[in-house]
Amino acid sequence: MPRQVDHESRRRLIAEAVCRLADERGLEGVTLRDVAARAQVSMGAVQRCFRTKEEMLVFALGHIGERIGERVQARLVRSPAQSAGTALGHAATEVSLLREEHRAEARVWLAFVAQAAVSEVLATTLKANYAALQEAFTRLISEADESADPAAPLDPQREARALLALADGLTTHVLVGHLTPQESHDVLHAHLAGLWEQPDRQQ
Repeated sequence: MPRQVDHESRRRLIAEAVCRLADERGLEGVTLRDVAARAQVSMGAVQRCFRTKEEMLVFALGHIGERIGERVQARLVRSPAQSAGTALGHAATEVSLLREEHRAEARVWLAFVAQAAVSEVLATTLKANYAALQEAFTRLISEADESADPAAPLDPQREARALLALADGLTTHVLVGHLTPQESHDVLHAHLAGLWEQPDRQQ
């Protein structure tokens, strides 16, 4: 058992090194040798953890997805009394990676998204991450919609897809400087408010 724990810990250490290098250079600048140096382990240690660079990148992408998912979950349980609509806003904000402390993570995430466009194995991992987030959004929208106008119900899955796409797009717009974090925050929360302020719901 101790050897297994040490192996998993080392894999996560290496994943963090991958993320730091990807933030600095993009994924094209990530080599096994540089990862080993950044993680302060030997090349042999990296190769014992991951047979190929692709396997290492897949694990690192999953590591980032888990980290974001854990923050979303933490926001959902931090205040059990909050409404589903409020929880949805918190979750969408976390996914958008708008805060300054998440800027490096956003750069790394988008580097992986770009690489996934030409890597089927990375795309598979990315789709699994998106599916989990979409499921969480769908559940929260369903719960929030229960207290809205029953004559004009939302399609929770469709709205979850739209919200996830919006959150993902805002990440890019902030990174390239098209929108400020505050402008993106305003766009996101205006969209959320609009879900339950549609004209047919106000009649």
